[in-house]
Amino acid sequence: MRPVDEHAALLLAACAPLPAVDVPLLEAHGLVLAADVHSGVRLPPFTNSAMDGYAVRHGEVAAASPERPVTLPVAGDVAAGARGEVYVEEGTTVRIMTGAPMPQGVDAVVAVEQTDRGTAQVEIYEAAPAGQHLRELGSDVEVGDLVCAAGTLVDARVVALLASVEATTVSVHPRPRVVVLSTGDELVEPGSPLGYGQIVDSNGPMLEAACAEDGFVSSRVHGVVDDESSFTAELEAALAVSDAVITTGGVSAGAYDTVKAVLSRGGAMEFGPVAMQPGKPQGFGVMTAADGREVPVFTLPGNPVSALVSYEVFVAPCLRVLAGRLPSVADVVEATVTEGWRAPEGKVQFTRVVLSRSETDPERYDVRPAGGQGSYQLSSLVQANGLAVVPVEVTRVGVGDTVGVRLLVPRGEIT
Repeated sequence: MRPVDEHAALLLAACAPLPAVDVPLLEAHGLVLAADVHSGVRLPPFTNSAMDGYAVRHGEVAAASPERPVTLPVAGDVAAGARGEVYVEEGTTVRIMTGAPMPQGVDAVVAVEQTDRGTAQVEIYEAAPAGQHLRELGSDVEVGDLVCAAGTLVDARVVALLASVEATTVSVHPRPRVVVLSTGDELVEPGSPLGYGQIVDSNGPMLEAACAEDGFVSSRVHGVVDDESSFTAELEAALAVSDAVITTGGVSAGAYDTVKAVLSRGGAMEFGPVAMQPGKPQGFGVMTAADGREVPVFTLPGNPVSALVSYEVFVAPCLRVLAGRLPSVADVVEATVTEGWRAPEGKVQFTRVVLSRSETDPERYDVRPAGGQGSYQLSSLVQANGLAVVPVEVTRVGVGDTVGVRLLVPRGEIT
């Protein structure tokens, strides 16, 4: 059996960021920059006030104090958005608002809180060194500065900066389009009546939702039966409209494993056991779509827990690479076992567990199994908020042991 880390590395090595596309700035939100962005402007674009207050010459208020305020006549107001240039005569001041352009002839701002807030004349209670409360022209960004490097995720902060430097169109890696095919004669759509021996297709909706949660464009093919010609047609259609394909079921050693039978013919796919529980039967390859694009195809086990664990461990990191991101964002914490369990020999076990904050130290975690661990048992998957990763050499996890746990929920939601 292939080790988990080796299988994950082989899949990642076969994936590369999708070709760049140019999109309007707001459409780039949530995507990764494919090219550096340099500024064509200076930020701030003009020297402006960082406070509501009074614009002054620093020398004229050098002796100001609460005990001996300096009194100056107020020659006018300068508001944010003011267009015309203003010159302040010696011996006078103007009221100025935050963001307003700094007038000519003055070099500092006294905050309104350090004055009597006068409108005809004002008493100033503090000295103001040159440059006080000013946002100088170009003090944040100069023309030609690298403001965002390729590989930067365009979040709300990045949108603000790119908008400020007038980058209205940017080059990004697009969101991968993922098509999910759940195979099996026994599968019926959610809400359809169940006949004898039939089950609801939970894998398709589950993986479609998982892809969407991770920021990918996902869709699924309904009712893919165990027929080689039907599966081949659906696969070719999926390859034509996707950047990655995920299949579930039909990859073990059964007599009716259609997926494995069809995909084994071309030589592009490799199937084999991976030393893990759940999720042992795995397959992967890169297939060529009709338009010549190379599309990674992930074939996952049919049991729902096996499929989701396989997605988390193998598929999601590869899809992140297609999107130009780093492969893994798994949040892992160390936790103390409060209820032990057995682990299989020679396999990495991904145990569904419930994490909780330690009663003695809220910065530490306790962990216990989340019910039944069968690969078909979805109820314990929903109860779980993490996957304990039990190393291949461990066959018994005892009370008091420490295990690493991959979080399935944000850390802040663990109580």
